[in-house]
This record gives sequence, structure tokens and C-alpha cells, in this order.
Amino acid sequence: MALATSILSELSLLAAGLGLFATTHEIRAAPAAPETGFLAYAQRNYQAAQTRYREAPGEPTAAWKFAQACFDMADLATNKAQRNSLADQGIAASQQAIARDSNSAPAHYYLGMNLAQLARTKGLTALKLVLEMQREFNQARNLEAQLDWAGPDRNLGLLYLEAPAVISIGNRAKARQHLTRAVELAPGYPENRLNLIEAYLQWREPNNARRELAALEKIWPGARTNFVGEAWAASWADWEARLKKLKQKIEAHPNSLGPPRTQP
Repeated sequence: MALATSILSELSLLAAGLGLFATTHEIRAAPAAPETGFLAYAQRNYQAAQTRYREAPGEPTAAWKFAQACFDMADLATNKAQRNSLADQGIAASQQAIARDSNSAPAHYYLGMNLAQLARTKGLTALKLVLEMQREFNQARNLEAQLDWAGPDRNLGLLYLEAPAVISIGNRAKARQHLTRAVELAPGYPENRLNLIEAYLQWREPNNARRELAALEKIWPGARTNFVGEAWAASWADWEARLKKLKQKIEAHPNSLGPPRTQP
């Protein structure tokens, strides 16, 4: 029982780190205003992408764009059945795109993203999906590392950071490699630096965390002008909350930032 609890805890950490698993509860709380705005955007985008995909099911771009829209909608699902259905649609569309064009980086990327959504509904059986996600993000990285502001490296770093080390792929050295690479590839994207700061605090490296925090605050105003509109409303709500929490943690507890990680 203790082992099962530990595994579930690690899966919860993995989910939170990826930013794909907003809650472990089947029914979500009422959405905040930024998320409500993003929901309307996501619904419109899903409907438009679905129409294009149905009109040209054999066209790889239409397929992966529908997979992207499925991921966004699954992220806002209110129950497991709904999330599962949307993830399945996204997985099928991604696989169809890959069948037509095996070198489509977005198709591999959104296959990995929708697999992550599917993992949200699977409990312990989600562990086997981690290897599939790893494979797809690596393939996307090899094909187009800059995709989605270094999304392949960002997601690989979070997989290695939060997955269990003993029974899965958890690896601190690989997490560091990919998270720092994401910052190198897309230094102006707030998510990349936020992830790296959180990792440094998890590893009890406050000086590195402070350095990255200073860098994040420098790029913050520019990011505010680059990532605008309803498509970014939910992201900014998340980023601002995380930044506030990180600053409070660093300032209030400079020498006590939690126990060190035991995984390699």
C-alpha cells in the first residue's frame, strides 16, 4: 500500500510539473476569469480545427492542428470521460499525421501532449505512457527543437524531473540538461525559466534559483508584450501565481528550501 501511495504521489508531481494535470480530482472547481476566457478561445479553435480536419482528413497539418486543439480542450475538461475522449481524438489525429508525414515535428509533439492528457485519467497505469511520451518528445526535439518555444526540451526536462527514478525514467542530470536547454533555446518564454527555478529549489540550489529569478524578471516586461490576447490569458494567470510563490519562497526561506531529492 505504501508503494502504491508513493507511486501515485510521484505521478501527481509529474502531472503538476508538466502543467498538463491541473487537478487530481475528476470534477474541477469553477474556472477563474482568465481560464474562462481561454475556454471560449479553445472551443472556437477546436470547432474550426475539427471542421478543417474532417474536410481534409489526409492532410498532416490539419491533423496535427486538430490534435493541438484537442489537447487544449482536454486541459479544460470537467471530468475524466470528457478528457479521455478528447485525448483519444488528439492521439488518433496525431498518429494519422505521422502516418502521412513521419517527419512532422508538431505531430509527434502533440501526440506526446495528448498522451499526457490520457495519463491524467489512468492512475498507476499512466506509468507506461511516460515512455511513449518520452519517445515522442525526443522525436519532436530531433526534428524541430524550437517548436512551441522549446517545448520538446521543456517537456522532457519535466518528465525526467518528476517521474519516479526507481520504476520510471526520473533522472536529475537529464532534467537539468533539458530544462537548461529549453531556456537557452527560448530565453524569453516565461514557462521555461519558471520550470528551471522550481527545479533549482527542488534540488536545494538557492543561488541558481536567485540567478534565474533575476533573469526572469528582466524578460518579464518583454514577454508581456509578446504573448498577448485570449490565447495567453490562462498562461499568464498561471505564470504570475507561480512567480509570486517562488519569490515568496526564496525571500522568506533563503537557507531552507526543502529536503534534497534522492533520485539521480
